Amino acid sequence: MRLHLSTWQEIDSYLSRSKAILIPIGSTEQHGPTGLIGTDALCPEIIAEHAAKKNEILIGPTFNVGCAQHHMAFSGSMTLRPSTMIAAIQDWVTSLRRHGFERIYFFNGHGGNTATIQAAFSEIYAERSLSGGGHNQPGVKLMNRNWWELKGIFKLCKELFPKGHGSHATPSEIAVTYFAYPDAIKDAPLEPRIAPNGPIQDAEDYRQRFPDGRIGSDPALASVELGKQIVEAAAEQLATEFKEFSSAKT
Repeated sequence: MRLHLSTWQEIDSYLSRSKAILIPIGSTEQHGPTGLIGTDALCPEIIAEHAAKKNEILIGPTFNVGCAQHHMAFSGSMTLRPSTMIAAIQDWVTSLRRHGFERIYFFNGHGGNTATIQAAFSEIYAERSLSGGGHNQPGVKLMNRNWWELKGIFKLCKELFPKGHGSHATPSEIAVTYFAYPDAIKDAPLEPRIAPNGPIQDAEDYRQRFPDGRIGSDPALASVELGKQIVEAAAEQLATEFKEFSSAKT
C-alpha cells in the first residue's frame, strides 16, 4: 500500500489497524559508468514495494535526496546539507505524527545518510523530552535500517560477489536496480575492472582519487537474476522486521 496511491479515507482506515509507516530514504548521486544516479533511493523503494506485495506495509514517499556532498564533482548528483536534511526529516515526522502515526521506519539506501538520520532522530526525541511532559500527542518511535543490514543480506551479497563487491557502485545494489528496471541496464567500459579502494573527503578529492566514481567495485558482475535473489531475500526480512517494529509494545 502506497501513501501516494491512497486517499485520505484509506489512510484513516489503515490507521485504525496500524500506526506504522515505512519511508524509503536514499540519495541522488553518481554510481559509476553503469549505475543509475537514483540507485540509493531506488533500492529501498524496490525492496519495500516487493515486501508490500504479500504484507500490509504502508509505504510513504521516497526521501530521495540525501547527504552526498562528496559526489558533487559528478554530473547529476544532488545533495542536502546535514542541517537541511535534519529539518526536513523533522517536518516529515511531525506531519505524520499529526495524523496519528506513532512508529516510523526509515528504510535507507545510502550509508552517507546514517549519521544525519540519527541526528534528526535525536532532535525529534529532544523536542519531546524538553517539552516538560505536557505534550498532547503520543510519542513517536523511530527506526533506521540500511537495506543491506537486514538479517543475512550483506552475507548473501558477499556470497554472490566474493570478489569485486567494493563499497560504492557495488554489483549488489546495481543488480537490485537491474531487477526492477531491466530496460535501464547500461553498458560501459570499466577500467580497471575492479576499482581501487581508499578514503574520500570532499567532492574534488573524490573525483581525483576515483575518476569513474566507483570504489572497490566491479558492477559488471550484476545481473537481473542475482538482483531478483537479493530483492526477494531482503523483502522477506524487511516484512518480518517491519511487522515486529509495528507491533512492539515498547
